[in-house]
Amino acid sequence: MRDLKQTGFNDRITAQQEAKKALLAKFKPKPTVTDPEFDRLAEKRAAEKEALRLQHEAAKAEERRIKQEREEARLAELRNSEEAIEAEKRAARKERKQLTKEEQKAARDARYAARKARR
Repeated sequence: MRDLKQTGFNDRITAQQEAKKALLAKFKPKPTVTDPEFDRLAEKRAAEKEALRLQHEAAKAEERRIKQEREEARLAELRNSEEAIEAEKRAARKERKQLTKEEQKAARDARYAARKARR
């Protein structure tokens, strides 16, 4: 292909670099004017957000405390009921032992009486 414009290699390279710079300049962010009112609003929103977060944390802590109190009360009730059940079991066991002793004594007395009757 013939070079009709009679441009040299260096001319073409510089033209290519300038075109590339122009293309990249289109995508650069444009400088904006900062509004002081916008900054104040952003700070106000951040403060409100922080206050809301603290309020939420306080509410969660209160919920955890109430839940823990309920759990402790339930465990105490369970312990009391378990103690009552244990006491009932101990009483029943004592009663069975007592009956067993009385039955053993009655059986021994019956054997003794039968032996006396045989003589």
